[in-house]
Amino acid sequence: MRRPPRKPSALDPYRDYLQQRWDEGEHNAMVLHRELRTKGYLGHYQGVKMAIAPLRRGLPLDQPRERPPSPRETARWIATHPDRRGLDVTHRLRRLLEHCPELKHAHDLVRRFAAMLDNRDAAPLPSWLDELSRSGLPPLAGIAGALREDQHAVAQGISTTYSSGANEGRITDVKLQKRLMAGRAGVPLLRHRVVLIAHLRRRYADRPTTAPR
Repeated sequence: MRRPPRKPSALDPYRDYLQQRWDEGEHNAMVLHRELRTKGYLGHYQGVKMAIAPLRRGLPLDQPRERPPSPRETARWIATHPDRRGLDVTHRLRRLLEHCPELKHAHDLVRRFAAMLDNRDAAPLPSWLDELSRSGLPPLAGIAGALREDQHAVAQGISTTYSSGANEGRITDVKLQKRLMAGRAGVPLLRHRVVLIAHLRRRYADRPTTAPR
């Protein structure tokens, strides 16, 4: 397999001409470069030499192709609500899922879980976990096992409006203060700073916000 070009090049408009001249029997890259210069090509001879290299091995000319998405991009596309995806992303994701049945299965499972969150309906959770375990995809099966260990809390998180975000914020404050003091402060000083931060948070949270000018 050959790595596709990352982006179009100045030689792309002349590839058909290169193929034509190659079929006519002209295989000298220097001669082909001179001919292309008369047609307006401003690139270097090395580009022509690399372009016809596949022809010397009996392969077709490389055609410019779009860069394949990275795993992080693909995960972001799948996790994004379909109504918030751009047309280009929707088209590329559809073609990607058509070429990878495992990824399409993962996409369907993720969107079904997202629907549970949107509707605050945890009723499909048990059957969804069963399908996750039988998906044949080890990472998803591992997630199913982790969710089963605390399934009741997961169901509560789906169906209720309560959140542990506030507690997580306080824990982050404590960790931040401990790191700022490099672990050298005792419990009294740490308690004092945490209480002070909580007081400042409440004080500034009560202030009315003004729009930036």
